[in-house]
Amino acid sequence: MTWTGAIVLFAVTWFMVFFCVLPLRFTSQDQAGAVVPGTPKSAPADFLVARKAKITTVVTLGVWAVLCVTIYILSQHYGAKDLDIFGIMKQG
Repeated sequence: MTWTGAIVLFAVTWFMVFFCVLPLRFTSQDQAGAVVPGTPKSAPADFLVARKAKITTVVTLGVWAVLCVTIYILSQHYGAKDLDIFGIMKQG
């Protein structure tokens, strides 16, 4: 995998994890009991983007490392015969 490929993989993984982290511990203005005029009741009450971004980055580093190792193993460095643990791909 090239460096640019690794960076793109990290960015895509980061955004996927970010969208999974966003709804965690969500409190709406209606649940908090303080609806700001002009906003819907379902708007977030105390939304801390920086905290969610830090959590996302930590989780993404782990997921990204596993993906990079998997891609490295399945790329040109090892072939299908190296992964043949049952001996199915015996040569003629």
